[in-house]
Amino acid sequence: MPKVLRKIVHIDEELCNGCGACVAPCAEGAIQLVDGKAKVIREELCDGAGFCLGVCPTGALQITEREAEAFDECAVEEHLAERGPLSLTETCFRCGTSETEAPLLPCRTQGRSVWVCTHCLPALIHG
Repeated sequence: MPKVLRKIVHIDEELCNGCGACVAPCAEGAIQLVDGKAKVIREELCDGAGFCLGVCPTGALQITEREAEAFDECAVEEHLAERGPLSLTETCFRCGTSETEAPLLPCRTQGRSVWVCTHCLPALIHG
């Protein structure tokens, strides 16, 4: 597959502490822990949306524009079918609601990367 100039996640291995917080928000399954560090396992799986960025406690993830394999939705579907569902379920840091009960969004608050449900989000925004 030819490379194209596009936005893609870059992970700074020196900043990555291997916590794995970025794995679950990647709906395409492009990020996995390999040898104790987060890695984009295949360029064509990363859509460059960056949902993984907000949950990284060390700031190791960023979006860069560079030549990479084009995003391939068919490859994502095949990868997710092979991998199966993640066993990790995230919860809202305020009320404990799980992602199976309500949509969760990654956010940073008081120097921490956390998940917040859509019910609790207005209180964070408006106080």
